Amino acid sequence: MPDDASQLSTIPVKNPRTGEIDYHVTPPTTDEIVKECTSLRAAQVDWANAPLSDRMGIMLKWADAVEANRDAIIKAESKDTGRWRLSSESPDAVIWGIRGWCDRAEGIIENALRVGQSSTMPSIKLTQQLVPYPLLGVISPWNFPLMLSSIDAIPALIAGSAAIIKPSEVTPRFIEPLKESIAAVPELDRVLTYVAGGGQTGQDMINNVDIICFTGSVPTGRKVAEASARNFIPAFLELGGKDPVIVTKSADLERATDAVLRGSVHATGQICFSIERVYVDDSIHDEFVDRLVEKTNKISLNDSDIHKGHVGPLIFEKQAGIIDRQLDDAIAKGAQIRSGGKSQDIRGGKYVPPTVVTDVSHDMTLMRDETFGPVMPVMKFSSIDEAIALANDTEFGLSAAVIAGDENEAMEIGKRINAGGVSLMDTTLTGSILRDAEKTSFNLSGLGGSRMGGASILRFYRKKALMVNPDMPVKLQDLHET
Repeated sequence: MPDDASQLSTIPVKNPRTGEIDYHVTPPTTDEIVKECTSLRAAQVDWANAPLSDRMGIMLKWADAVEANRDAIIKAESKDTGRWRLSSESPDAVIWGIRGWCDRAEGIIENALRVGQSSTMPSIKLTQQLVPYPLLGVISPWNFPLMLSSIDAIPALIAGSAAIIKPSEVTPRFIEPLKESIAAVPELDRVLTYVAGGGQTGQDMINNVDIICFTGSVPTGRKVAEASARNFIPAFLELGGKDPVIVTKSADLERATDAVLRGSVHATGQICFSIERVYVDDSIHDEFVDRLVEKTNKISLNDSDIHKGHVGPLIFEKQAGIIDRQLDDAIAKGAQIRSGGKSQDIRGGKYVPPTVVTDVSHDMTLMRDETFGPVMPVMKFSSIDEAIALANDTEFGLSAAVIAGDENEAMEIGKRINAGGVSLMDTTLTGSILRDAEKTSFNLSGLGGSRMGGASILRFYRKKALMVNPDMPVKLQDLHET
């Protein structure tokens, strides 16, 4: 345990299952960030000039190194998140991400290159060049520490950029074992690094990189965007959500309640695209709620054994206060808690039981502000037009869902919802499009191009056009004013 003097320059890290501070990280100084970025830039030149096949070969070596260090990474992330199964899947997400993008990258990049003639000046020949941004900065959140720290960096590295990554200071323990996997691949070690730190470290990174990717809250995302604009660098922001689901009167209630429960409660509701607003046709509302409550009451906390139960502790204990205040506000305005309730302090950890709330309205913060917890507020609607208006009555627009009697009905409703990814006949399907389709956010849920589909790689390139005139240039003397 560091002494008082050393703690002044370290960041304490709390164990979410015990509430104890049992880890500290020492942030780099501004000079250290500058030095690190300078080194990464220097190494990036050769990295970018290497053939794509060479870069992909090195990335595949890293996938093998992550696999070899898998147990240590899982143990570290699990300590930070208080959960086991999702942490045990985290290295696999990185491994699959590397191998999946290596399978797709060559085709994506080749399709983006253009060689031909100008349509406006047919005698001019055109060649397009893709020039990678030298250095990417990534600032990632605490809810999926490893996976979300790498989701942008992997395609950027394949494109030819170097990367410096600052995960959340709330969940930094995985950095150490992950860096061991990077060190096992010396060619990659020169162009990829992780740093542990807080807000100042993030600011220092923005001042020393060429492009930034941020995943997190709207207030912090706004600061990142403003700082990036001052530095004239692109910023890609994946921010908060208040995702709705519409359940029509023709929906199968077994399907609908299963999908809503999982979409709201999985990972303790600490997923950016969790379902946080449930709109149900008034003709089936009561039966829907009864079934949802019945299923919710069978969900257990895993406070006594990390390997058992369904709902773990809140990773960031401050979230408990946000959830409790939203529930207090809803109750004060007439809402009814049908199952679950406010946060509980169990053995030092903060737990929120899966909670169903009815008689809600849009004047409640529970229906307007991001909750980021396993809470399901259910509201009636009397027509599809009303349901769509309610779903779109938000400052967010990350994701949404529709569960109807069939795919065609769900599709027609989904097309009218203002959200980047819309799951039909289920919830939280966003991960299925990672390498296949693009999505962008509406409203305050994000800024910049898609981190999914081909754009995920192509956004890390500057596009350069080379134009050749094979004929003699036009003489100025031949250009007459009229």
